Amino acid sequence: MANQSNNGRAKAREGGVFCPVETTIALIGGKYKPLILWQLSGGTLRFSQLQKEIPSATPKMLTQQLRELEAAGLVHREVFPVVPPKVEYSLTVLGASIRPVLEAMYSWGATYLKGKGQTVNCSMHPPSGSSSCCCQAGEVSHG
Repeated sequence: MANQSNNGRAKAREGGVFCPVETTIALIGGKYKPLILWQLSGGTLRFSQLQKEIPSATPKMLTQQLRELEAAGLVHREVFPVVPPKVEYSLTVLGASIRPVLEAMYSWGATYLKGKGQTVNCSMHPPSGSSSCCCQAGEVSHG
């Protein structure tokens, strides 16, 4: 299946198929990328703060995912010339524009879990200052 996806990307680069869903997944797909984007949608965070918010991510994996998001233009990394080094991460305008997609994913997932009799118990809550809860959704059929 990965080979099929790579072939799709190769075709796209050659002027072939451009799929919006595949593009979105390519940009935010990754075990921690949506969580990173979600946490940063609440404002600028340092690496250590992101580690606290996403404890299941190893420092190596968190760094890798942040670098990929930065390379994609979704995250801005600012390094301050102080000792010890200080690095802050924030969303770019492009990165902030993904928020509605993340809210839709959260809402759908919360409804799905509720339908399965499970309760949301992760660190993904509306960032401070958010005026509305992202987890209010319509019914999802579990057919």
